[in-house]
This record gives sequence, C-alpha cells and structure tokens, in this order.
Amino acid sequence: MDWVCEIACTGDASRAEARAWVDGAVPAWKTLPGLTALDLYWPAEGRARDPFNDDGPGPLFIAMLSFPSREALSAAVAKAAFGGRSPALALTTTGFERRFYPVAGETKPGPLTAPFSYVVRYHRPAADEAASVKNYVATHPPTLAKLPGIRSVMCYFPQDILMPTVPTADTMIGNEVVFDDVAAFNIAMQSPVRQELRRHFHEFPRFTGRNTHFAMNRTRLFG
Repeated sequence: MDWVCEIACTGDASRAEARAWVDGAVPAWKTLPGLTALDLYWPAEGRARDPFNDDGPGPLFIAMLSFPSREALSAAVAKAAFGGRSPALALTTTGFERRFYPVAGETKPGPLTAPFSYVVRYHRPAADEAASVKNYVATHPPTLAKLPGIRSVMCYFPQDILMPTVPTADTMIGNEVVFDDVAAFNIAMQSPVRQELRRHFHEFPRFTGRNTHFAMNRTRLFG
C-alpha cells in the first residue's frame, strides 16, 4: 500500500505540447518531500482489444507521484507546481490510497515493474457508493489476479485531499492491471476470466457515473 497523487492531462493540445510541459514539471516534482516514486504514463502504442470496452486513446499523459503515508501526500501536494502550461492542457489531480494485490497464485503482491497498464476509473455518482466499492473490491481483484500473463493488480481509493489550483477528478474507485505488453493484454482479454469479470460488472450495485478504460505505457522516472 502507498499513497499517490494522480495528475491526469487532457485537452486539445498535441502530445508534443503535453510532453514539453511535463518534462519541465518533472524536475520540481522529484524534489517534493517524501516522494518515493514517480511514474509517467502515455497512451499505449498498438491496439488494445478489450471485447467490452473501447474508450479511445485516453489522457495525453498521467503522472503518478507516490508517497509512504497520507500525511506525506497531503504535505507534498500543497507544494506541487502545476503552472506555466497552455490553456489547451487541462489537468485533474486526485489523491488516492493505492493497494496492491497478489497475482498468479502468489500470496503477496510483487513490485510494479511491467510497463503496460490498463487504467480503469469508475466515476460518481452511485446509488450506494460504499456498497459499490465493497462489491468491486470483493469480486474484481481476486478475479483479475487469474488473468493469464497478469503482472500486477492495484485498486485506487480516493482521498479527501484538496489540490492547489487544480480540480480533482470525481472518482469513486480506480483499478489498474499490468502486463508485459499490449500483446499479452490482448491474450488475457480473450480468456474465460474476462467473461467472469463481465459477469461481476453486471452484478454491481447501481451506479450512473462513467467508467473509463485506457491502455497506457508506464515509465518510472524516479524511485
């Protein structure tokens, strides 16, 4: 378990503009007190084939800044710099508790090393948010762990941490599954486990918010 600040960038800017801005911001983020890891996610090359979802290319980038405690996260984001960007770059910043789950028959979660991530977010509202989250955690992580080729499973639980000058995404719960590459992900999506996950989805308590699924490649820049 750790605590993360997710910085998601969308908008009408080009990927080159987004990269130029984040390349300028990263050196300052690396100096934030308590930072343990900094990962940068870009839309994956190659076609990710989920038989039930196709939400397009996703954010221009996602930066994930990790900290050892909620207190460290809260203190650091108050000092984080998000200025100097084009109006065409729209940011959200969200604080999460991130929990790792064991995969492939292991008893403990392994380190986050594989570079392909399928980033999933469920957004409010829900008729009973607590029930929705409880159901998701009870059914999805242990089933995701059975996907062939799976390397990591994580869930993201939003925290009531205000970010300076940047809005927070209205996330109910997040999920991330990690594979060696898009080809391994596509194989997993054709497995019976994917059908089982779909059955779980239809059994969720009612919610009316969006749920999004984006194929991203992750690079560790710090930690």
